Amino acid sequence: MCPWPRPFCTRTVHSEAALKIETTRFGDMEIDEGKIISMPYGMLGFPQSRRFVLFPHKEDSPFYWFQSLDDPALAFVLTNPFLFLSGYSVDLHETIRRMSWEETEHGLSLEIYVVVTIPSGAPEKMTANLLGPVVINNNTCQAVQVVLSDSPLSHRFPLFGNP
Repeated sequence: MCPWPRPFCTRTVHSEAALKIETTRFGDMEIDEGKIISMPYGMLGFPQSRRFVLFPHKEDSPFYWFQSLDDPALAFVLTNPFLFLSGYSVDLHETIRRMSWEETEHGLSLEIYVVVTIPSGAPEKMTANLLGPVVINNNTCQAVQVVLSDSPLSHRFPLFGNP
């Protein structure tokens, strides 16, 4: 089973067996069905991939893998944008309404990630797409990629100094 340092999704699935998945990058993996994140609209450019699992790149790493369960070759690197830009903000009111997400007795547990691009051979030049954050609802294990159209931010925000 994949080690989960925190509860990315808190949905309970009554299943004794782990789900076995095949990935191009990580080989065969076993995951808890309760950790599957559903994306009704898919990721931008990949609408056919609607089921993902999120797991850390390494222990204590700020980076995560967002592996598609529908396409073994599709995996995105995600990170928490607030680690690199403390003033980052996203208005989620319309997203919450469109997804019909409602608060539970534990509140509305949302996490925001951004997609990271790592140039081949130049990891120091990695950038983050601040205009297309991925919002995960931990209560429902649903996610949506939001498009920020009226923002001065960049889809190529350098994570480590100037590019």
